[in-house]
Amino acid sequence: MSDVENAHGDDDERPVDAPGEPPEAKPELTGRQRLIAGLWPPRASRAQLIVALLLFVLGLGLAIQVRSNSDNSALRGARQEDLVRILDELDSRTKRLDDEKQRLEGQRTELETSSNQAEEARKQTVEKERQLGILAGTVAAQGPGITLTISDPKGGVESDKVLDTVQELRAAGAEAMQINGVRVVANTYFSDETGGIGVDGKKIGAPYVFKVIGNPQDLEPALNIPGGVVQTLEKEQATATVARSEKIIVDALRAAKRPDYAQSSSH
Repeated sequence: MSDVENAHGDDDERPVDAPGEPPEAKPELTGRQRLIAGLWPPRASRAQLIVALLLFVLGLGLAIQVRSNSDNSALRGARQEDLVRILDELDSRTKRLDDEKQRLEGQRTELETSSNQAEEARKQTVEKERQLGILAGTVAAQGPGITLTISDPKGGVESDKVLDTVQELRAAGAEAMQINGVRVVANTYFSDETGGIGVDGKKIGAPYVFKVIGNPQDLEPALNIPGGVVQTLEKEQATATVARSEKIIVDALRAAKRPDYAQSSSH
């Protein structure tokens, strides 16, 4: 076969478009598709990414700063009526806090005062109980006073003379007293006994020793006044001696007796 035939043979092997059909054309892209195709996949370099990140951080910081400045300057742009209302509210809140502080301080003072009053009342109650115990003879007592000793060798001292002596001492300010170990109180009674006298039913004999608490400068002169206890006892052939002391102990006690009928009027 000749070269001419070969050339014709090659032409016969090529695809030939069908008669009447136009050649195939590529579809045309829209502008949006071309933009997306240009942006994705991204072809940014590493340096561009770092710059973008720095710009993002800078923008975020500026936004935060602007917002902070807006908050701080909120009052600057407020109206005068709003500022007056805010000041009034602050004044009202301050007044409420001051009132609450004063109320709490008043409660604290009241509690402290009540506590002090309660403690003072307790002390006064204890002291009053002690004083009443001394008068009732239920507690021991000590203090300045005198010791009166009546000797009666002839046995001429009777119970009425002892009662007169007690009354004279009480009038001179005696606060506590005992005779031969028997406590003398408001309802003490005396009686005549063979060889002695009776004090609240207890027989005692001479010498009669009075231990008396009170002001010695008042007690002793009261016994020595003209026509008083000392001269009266001398007429009965008895002798009375008085000794002052800075410390007299009255330790004879009486059992506390509960009244059967008398009650406190406060109930």
